[in-house]
Amino acid sequence: MAKAKRPRRKPRPRTAVKLKPAETDNVLGAPDGGLGLLELRKLIRLVQRTGIGELEISAGGRTVRISQHGTGPVTAVTAPASAHAAPAAPAPAAAAPAATATDHLIPITSPMVGTFYRAPAPDADPYVETGDTVEIGQTVCIVEAMKLMNEIESETRGRIVKILVENAQPVEFGQKLFLVEPV
Repeated sequence: MAKAKRPRRKPRPRTAVKLKPAETDNVLGAPDGGLGLLELRKLIRLVQRTGIGELEISAGGRTVRISQHGTGPVTAVTAPASAHAAPAAPAPAAAAPAATATDHLIPITSPMVGTFYRAPAPDADPYVETGDTVEIGQTVCIVEAMKLMNEIESETRGRIVKILVENAQPVEFGQKLFLVEPV
């Protein structure tokens, strides 16, 4: 007996748009050779696996910093750093009495990662000098982050005792920039 042939169905038009791998990978919108989502995931896994504290990559005009806070896995990469830190441990203990002399000082800290500038322009005078009195809300410096100049204001009234960062130096989030003696 011969089987009856079924009529062939025409393929239905697809409504879903299929993206190329480059389009799905690059969620961050970096068509100029920047880092895509897959690359970022690989870099995060690299930081987690190796135990390095921080990794910064620049590609396509964009910079990505991946940092691991807390305790990571101990590997051979971190072992030499801890071996060098052990002899330095007695030094902070010896410096503890000197730290008590600055306990009453209030730090002005960086609210972001960026580059520290003491003046609004290279040829301008610095916002503050050691010994100057600052008021609440007075601009004391600029931290440049991603080409944006962010004015950092004093949150306390007092006298600048020490400037802890050099001009045009990179600073981290929470890093102390100035020490202020309250008035």
